[in-house]
Amino acid sequence: MKPHLRTCIPEWRSDSLPDNTAYEAGFLVTKNSGWRDIRPVIDTKKCTGCLQCYLYCPDGTIARCGNKVSVDYDFCKGCGICAKMCRHDALRMEAERR
Repeated sequence: MKPHLRTCIPEWRSDSLPDNTAYEAGFLVTKNSGWRDIRPVIDTKKCTGCLQCYLYCPDGTIARCGNKVSVDYDFCKGCGICAKMCRHDALRMEAERR
């Protein structure tokens, strides 16, 4: 007899959801090697400080600055996840300056 699928799925509660990033800002110690082609740019007028970009950044390169955020470009790899997760279009990806 097969187990019913619903018995294997954990119940989702707000206390079981993550409340922080995978890595804190400042966790990385080796700078980006310069291979990034695009980078996130923050429009501070549109940024509401919701911190979705901060929560979803896989490398912890976004830091809180009061009610706004900033990007540490030394460690950002340009993946664009922060721009995709921004609900207010405050982040956009632009070509890297060389």
